[in-house]
Amino acid sequence: MAERGGAVAALAARFREGKPLITAWCGIPEPLVAGLLAAEAFDAVTLDMQHGAHDFDSINRMIALVAARGKPTLARVPVGGFATVSRLLDAGVSGVIAPMVNTVEDARRFAALAKYPPMGERSWGPNPALALSGLAPETYLREANGICQTLAMIETREALAALDDILGVDGIDGIFIGPSDLSIALSNGAGLDPDGTAVRDALKHAMARTRAAGKRIGIYALSAARTRELIAEGFDLIALTGDSALLRAGAQAALKEARG
Repeated sequence: MAERGGAVAALAARFREGKPLITAWCGIPEPLVAGLLAAEAFDAVTLDMQHGAHDFDSINRMIALVAARGKPTLARVPVGGFATVSRLLDAGVSGVIAPMVNTVEDARRFAALAKYPPMGERSWGPNPALALSGLAPETYLREANGICQTLAMIETREALAALDDILGVDGIDGIFIGPSDLSIALSNGAGLDPDGTAVRDALKHAMARTRAAGKRIGIYALSAARTRELIAEGFDLIALTGDSALLRAGAQAALKEARG
């Protein structure tokens, strides 16, 4: 049976099931790429506007392709790109990841633009989301604050210090760890070590605080092996590297086999 609210509500529904989700991470602004990734066994597809080449128009063209596979679309906005959050949710994404949320004020601004009153101040106009969800307008309005997920990225010492306050913001559904930026921050710019001891210790702290708050935690992984570890550690959402890396890995494996 199809989920109530379709692909638009699928992320929140699958979070409630408590099973770890693996999302594809797509930075190439070509609809076929997202469509191909959605056709595989990923649980979701995330479209990246920060370090990927996506803009609102490219994301808008891809949401229906992912939804056709019954899967949710997430989008990562640029740093400080909170003004885009409402448009993405109107277009039918199931969740928004906001980078460099370092303070409780950042978190409040993010949540305000993602949630309808009384929780936030999102304005009305979700016509594509209504079409994808199949929900009546009144039903969508009533349920959208629970359906539309907000994940604040924790990537700096400042964000770690403010983690409890960020998690305590009404309208922030969880956090998403950027291990590469976190490793740079924790080393004061001395190196890039996303799987190192300092980051792993920070992840244990973030996991404990997130669970204490009753919220969700996601993370980016650079390999399948690291993804397995993160699943075992209890992360709710893991991004399994990026589309460019998967393309390179597939090409390298095929060439190695072809050339012997």
